[in-house]
Amino acid sequence: MTVRFRLLGDVEARVHGSPIAIGYAQLRAVLAVLLVEANQVVSVDQLVDRVWSDRPLPRKPRAAVQHSMTMLRGVLTPAGVTITRRSTGYQLTVDPDNVDLHRFRRLVEDGRAAGEDGRSAALLEEALRLWGGEPFAGLDTAWLDSLRATLIGHRHAVRLELVDIQLRLGLHAALLPDLSSWAAGNPLDERLAGQLMLALYNCGRPADALEHYQEVRKRLAEELGTDPSPPLRQLHERILATDPALTALVRPHTTVVPHQLPARPRQFTGRSSELADLDTALGDDDAVVISAIGGLGGMGKTWLAAQWAHQHLDRFPDGQLYVNLRGFDPGGQPMSAATAVRGFLDALGVAPSAVPVDADAQAGLYRSLVAGRKMLIFLDNAADTAQVVPLLPGGPACVLVTSRRQLTGLVAAHGARALNLDRLSDEEAHRLLATHLGEDRLAAEPVVAAELLACCAGLPLAISIVAARAGTHPGFPLSVLADELREQNDLLDALDAGEDLVSLRAVFSWSCNALPVETATVFGALGLAPGTDIGLPAAASLTALPVARVRACLRQLEQANLVGQHAPGRYRMHDLVRLYAGERAHHDPAALRRVVDFYVHTAFAAERVLDPLGEPLAIGVPAPGCVPIGFENETAATEWLTAEFPNLLAVQELAAGQGLHDQVWHVGWTLNTYFRRRGDYHDAVVVWRAGVAAADHTGDRAAQAQARRHLGDACSGLGRQSEALRHLGDALRISEQAGDLPGQAHAHHLIASIWEDLDDDRRALEHATPALRLFQDLGMTVWEAWGYTQVGWHQARLGLYDQARAHCEAALVMARRHGERELEATTVDSLGYIAHHTGHHAEALDLYELALGLLHDLGYDHHEVATLERVGHTHHALGHHDRAAAAWRQALDLCEAQHRAEDAGRIRQLLARG
Repeated sequence: MTVRFRLLGDVEARVHGSPIAIGYAQLRAVLAVLLVEANQVVSVDQLVDRVWSDRPLPRKPRAAVQHSMTMLRGVLTPAGVTITRRSTGYQLTVDPDNVDLHRFRRLVEDGRAAGEDGRSAALLEEALRLWGGEPFAGLDTAWLDSLRATLIGHRHAVRLELVDIQLRLGLHAALLPDLSSWAAGNPLDERLAGQLMLALYNCGRPADALEHYQEVRKRLAEELGTDPSPPLRQLHERILATDPALTALVRPHTTVVPHQLPARPRQFTGRSSELADLDTALGDDDAVVISAIGGLGGMGKTWLAAQWAHQHLDRFPDGQLYVNLRGFDPGGQPMSAATAVRGFLDALGVAPSAVPVDADAQAGLYRSLVAGRKMLIFLDNAADTAQVVPLLPGGPACVLVTSRRQLTGLVAAHGARALNLDRLSDEEAHRLLATHLGEDRLAAEPVVAAELLACCAGLPLAISIVAARAGTHPGFPLSVLADELREQNDLLDALDAGEDLVSLRAVFSWSCNALPVETATVFGALGLAPGTDIGLPAAASLTALPVARVRACLRQLEQANLVGQHAPGRYRMHDLVRLYAGERAHHDPAALRRVVDFYVHTAFAAERVLDPLGEPLAIGVPAPGCVPIGFENETAATEWLTAEFPNLLAVQELAAGQGLHDQVWHVGWTLNTYFRRRGDYHDAVVVWRAGVAAADHTGDRAAQAQARRHLGDACSGLGRQSEALRHLGDALRISEQAGDLPGQAHAHHLIASIWEDLDDDRRALEHATPALRLFQDLGMTVWEAWGYTQVGWHQARLGLYDQARAHCEAALVMARRHGERELEATTVDSLGYIAHHTGHHAEALDLYELALGLLHDLGYDHHEVATLERVGHTHHALGHHDRAAAAWRQALDLCEAQHRAEDAGRIRQLLARG
C-alpha cells in the first residue's frame, strides 16, 4: 500500500486516490514540516519554531509535539508510513517520489540534465502538473509562509524555463494564449515579456510585439523608475531590425559578423595600378596578407582602401573590422592598441562581462575570435608599426593599413606589402575633377581647368574641395574661381604648416573665405573641439549658437567638403582640415569652457539615469551658452556615453590643460556606472589617476577621498588588490580627518570587498560592520541594505549562520521594498549558501534557483557561475552526483564563453573529482 503526500496545494495524504483524514490545521502543519525534511531528522525545537513561530506557544511545547506525533502515527502507521523518534528529534521515512514537492524537484533537475529540448520539456511539464494550488494551502506560520513564497518563485522560474524550451521548439502559436494572460498578470516580469514578444513576432505580429515592449517600458518607468534590462532591449532592437535568427525554430548559436567598413567612396576614379597591386597581394588565402598603404596626408589612402574593400566584399563573408587609429590627429594622442582591441571585441559580439581584465588576454581573445575566419581588418591612419602589431591576427586574414609614414618595420618583420601612393597623374586628376563637375564644363575652359588642377597638385582631398566650391556655383565660369584661388595662393606661404599642407592651405583658405561669416566662425571653433568628432548639441555649446543655426552652418561646411557627417548628427574633419581650422581659430577660453561643461553636465545626466541611487555629486551650473542634454531612459544614456566615450577622455585631458580641475575628476565620476557595466577597468584606472591628481589640486578633501575610492575600486577590477587597498586606505584616512561620514562608510564597504577578493572574511567583516553601522546612522537606506547583505555573507563564510541569516533576511526585505533586483539576487544567493551549510539542502536549491532566475533576468551571466558552482556542491552533498556534474558543466560553459580561464580550471577540477 503506497501513500502519496501532497504539499503543493492542500496538505494531504492519499492511498489509492482516497484521502486519509489528517485532522486539524496544527497537525497538518507538523506533517508538512516532516515531509519538507523527508528522511531527515527534525529536532523538537525546529518543530516548535516552524509550527508555532509567531503564535503563542503551548504551555508544554515538547508535550504538544509528542501529542502531534501520536496523532499522526495513528493515521499513517496503518498505511505503512513510519515516524521514528531519534535522539535529536523525529524522522518521517518515505520514498521522496511519493511526496509531490520532492518529485517536483527531481523532475525539474532531470529536465535540466536531459540534454535534449523535447525530453526536457516533457519532464518540466510533468513537474508543473504536480501543482494543485498554493503550497501548504490553509496553513499560516511564518516558516511555511516564507517557504511558500520561495516555492512559488521556483515554480515561476521553471515555467519561464519551460517556455524558453518550447519557443526553441517552435511552439509559438500554441504558447501565445497562455503567455498573453500570464504576462498580463505579471506586467513587470521582463523575461516573460521577452517570451511573449518572441512568440508574437514568430506568429507574424511584430507590431504587437513592439507595442508590448513599449507597454512594459512605460510600466517599469512609472512603477520602478527603471528601464528595461539589457536582454529585453536587445530583443526589441532585433525585432526592429527583423533579425532572421529570431524566426529559426532552434535558437542558433551564431557568430556575430561585423560590417564596420566606411561607406563606399562616391565618384572614385583612377588608381587602377594600385587597385591591381592590392588584388595581387590578396591571391594567397593561407597567410596573413598585409598591405601597408603609405603617402602624404590628403593623398587618398583611406579613399583607395575603402574602394578596394567594397569591391571585394565577397572575399570576406565572415565580416570586416575597421578602426581609425588617429595616428596624426591634431586634437590628441593616437589611439592605443588596447582601445582598438576593445572596440573590435565589442564589434565581434563579446559581452562586456566576457571581456578579460588583462589587456594581453583581450588581445589573445581577439586573435582567437578572428582565427580561421575570412575577414578583412582595416587599420586606418596608423601612427607607426608598434601601434599596428598588436592588432594583427594570428592566422590567415587580410589586413589593410594606411599611414603617412612608411611602415618599414611592418614590411621587414611581418611581410607586409608596401604600397606608397603618389599624387594622381594629370589624367587621373582631370578625370576626378570631371567626375565632380562634368567633362563639358572642363572642356569649355581647358586652360583654366588645368590651372585649377595645378593648384591641387594631384591631391584628391584638394580636388574634392575645389570641386565642392565650384559645384556651389554651377553657373560661374571656372576662371572666376581660378582668379580667387590665385589671389589666395599669393597671400599664403604654403610651407608654413609643413609638407602635409603644401598646396592645401591655399585651397582651404580659398574655400573658407567663400563661407558666410558665421559658418567660417563655426569652422574655426571646430578646430578647437576635443575628441575625434562632434555631435550637433556639443557644437551648439562650443559656439554658443542655437542648434538650428549650427546645423545650417554644418550643412554649408559639409557642402564645401570641409566636414563630413559620418553618422546622423555627428561630424568630423579630415585631420589636415582640422589642423587648418585650428590655425584660423583664435584661442577662446570661454568656448573651451562651454564645450567641457557640455560634456561633463551631459555625462552627469547620463550617470544619474544609469545609477539614480549612487553617491551624490554637486557639479554646479554650466557656463553661459552651454546647453547640456538629458535622457529619458537607460538606453539613450548608454548610447550617448558609448558614442562620446573617446571624446570624454579628450575632454578630461583638455580640462586638465585648462586648469579646470573639478571638471577633470567629475568626468571620472560620470563614467563610473558605464565602466562597471562594461568591465572596462583599464580605462577606469587611467581616468581616475587623472582624477586623483586633479582633486589634489582643488584642496577639496571630500573630492580627494572620493577620487581615491574610485581609483581603488578600478585597481581591484584589474586584480591589483594591494594597490587598491593602498588607495582605499588613503581615502578612509582623508574621510576620517575631514569628518566625512558617508565617505568613511563607502571606503569601509569597498575595503571589505577587497578583503573578500583576497578570501579573508574576518578582515572583510572588520570593515563591513562599521560600513553598515554608518549607513544606518546616516539613513542611507539602499546602502544600508547592501551593508546587511555584505555583513551577512561574511558571517556565513565564518560559520556564524544564525547572525548571517538575520542580516540577509533584513537585506532581502529592503531589496524587494526598493526594487533593487541586483541586491535581491545577491542576498537570495547568500541565503542559499546559509541553507546549504545548515543542512537544509532542498531549501538551498530553491533559493539558488530563484537567484539564478534573477541574474538571468538582469543579464548578469558573469555572476551566474558562482551560483551554479554552489548548486553543484549542494547536489553533491545530497549524493546527486549526476546533477552536481550538470550544474558544474553549465558553469564551465559560461566560464569558457566568458574566457575566464582561472575559474574554468577550478570547475574542471570539481568535475574531475566527481
